[in-house]
Amino acid sequence: MKTFLLLLLLSLAACAPEQVKSITQQPGVDFTVYKTYNFMDVSARNEAAFEGPGTGIENLKQAVSREMSRRGYQQSDAPDLWVNIGVVTQDKKQTRQTTIREAPYYIGQRNYRWQSQDVVVGTYEEGTATVEVVDAARNELIWEGSVASILTPDPGKLTRRINDAITSLFDKYPVPPQG
Repeated sequence: MKTFLLLLLLSLAACAPEQVKSITQQPGVDFTVYKTYNFMDVSARNEAAFEGPGTGIENLKQAVSREMSRRGYQQSDAPDLWVNIGVVTQDKKQTRQTTIREAPYYIGQRNYRWQSQDVVVGTYEEGTATVEVVDAARNELIWEGSVASILTPDPGKLTRRINDAITSLFDKYPVPPQG
């Protein structure tokens, strides 16, 4: 029974709309000495491509700010940590395999061969957000994580997915939430 429950939980986790892809942490860094953060200068990267409604960049910043605040960091103009956010979106195809039951029936002497094929049944967009945390004094990357999620055109669902994805990502951050 315990094995069944464990398998059920693992299969449900695999179906989650968000998935932490990678975490990289510089060894030997004491994250408790940092007290403040801010986002990197937007003029240093092409954020204009992500401006406007439906892109989610502001939702990402709000979610990251919430998670940093939960860990005791305060936003500052002269921060200890710089936070950089990168976003990549990809169009994906959902497929299924054909079965032998879908093969046409032939009568007679035809040289017919059937094989299973992938059939496209839908398309969707997947977004991957990368959060980089940089030591401002040394200008050195100390933590990086990326998380992927299926995007939706519904603004409410998009905000929830972004919040869930960033929460999942920051569950792997070396400083736990306070309180």
